[in-house]
Amino acid sequence: MYGLIRNLLFRLPPEQAHHVALRALDLGNRLGLLGALTPKVPMAPVEVMGLVFPNPVGLAAGLDKNAEHIDALAALGFGFIEVGTVTPIAQPGNPKPRMFRLPEHQALINRMGFNNEGLDVLLANVRNARFDGVLGINVGKNKATPAEEAEADYRKGIAAVYELASYITVNVSSPNTPGLRDLQFGDSLKRLLVAIKEEQRTQAERQGRYVPVAVKIAPDMDDQAIRFVADALMETGIDGVIATNTTIERSAVQGHQYAGEQGGLSGAPVRAASVRVIEGLYGELGDRLPIIGVGGITDGDSAAEKIRAGAKLVQIYTGFIYEGPALIAEAVKAIAALER
Repeated sequence: MYGLIRNLLFRLPPEQAHHVALRALDLGNRLGLLGALTPKVPMAPVEVMGLVFPNPVGLAAGLDKNAEHIDALAALGFGFIEVGTVTPIAQPGNPKPRMFRLPEHQALINRMGFNNEGLDVLLANVRNARFDGVLGINVGKNKATPAEEAEADYRKGIAAVYELASYITVNVSSPNTPGLRDLQFGDSLKRLLVAIKEEQRTQAERQGRYVPVAVKIAPDMDDQAIRFVADALMETGIDGVIATNTTIERSAVQGHQYAGEQGGLSGAPVRAASVRVIEGLYGELGDRLPIIGVGGITDGDSAAEKIRAGAKLVQIYTGFIYEGPALIAEAVKAIAALER
């Protein structure tokens, strides 16, 4: 059934199809149809960052930027939902068109540019949701905020979402905000991580609960950069790392009509790069700091591969668009089979 739905959706421009699909999910959820129309996802609980996840397969940030569709997405069986990226002030993102399908590669290219309605709208939507599972909230900086002032935006984001988040993700790896990826390296990263931990401690003392913070990194790192990131995460006491975001590398889709489009490439072409980064991080971190694996998960094997590389949890996005809700159950089953 999903194949038919996908074919219809793919007749629409990607961004329009995205909104149509989410509105359809909301309607299906209100009518109580999603459970009957999607495969049952088995329970496979896992504890990570002090949180208990009903299963290890989550939704990556970017699909529900403003937290408008949490209940419908949760009804599909995700073990956790991550919303955002949200910035302190609403911003429209980059000019359209800004999303491109590469079906031959099970891939997308996007240069959305952190388009979102801002913190106040996202928080109102989270409060209105009925979902009581594990909710991650992904925070970023506004495009207009200079890189040297990024710490203030991340502090604002953490402070605002702390009360409602199960965990918080700090996004320093989107290729679609100028200068953002520079925050992953050198003294810029260490200063930012120190500021993040300071804000986390402030909010923990103020609100009487500890909310773990993870940092999302890019796949376009060499071995030296991976070692530096791992050392910085451990040194500053960050709770987890999400590997990886989209890539700016295009060799896997060379010759495609959209290969020259600016933005981040996601989906199957990112699979190997993501696994390489996860393996590198795990080689440095071991089990001392959990890794959440993202990038190129299109079936059960590619989900299990992330766990074998060292991840404790996985997230899906582009694979979910191409394969539909059945991918959730398939990925959970494949990961659970590793423990048998």
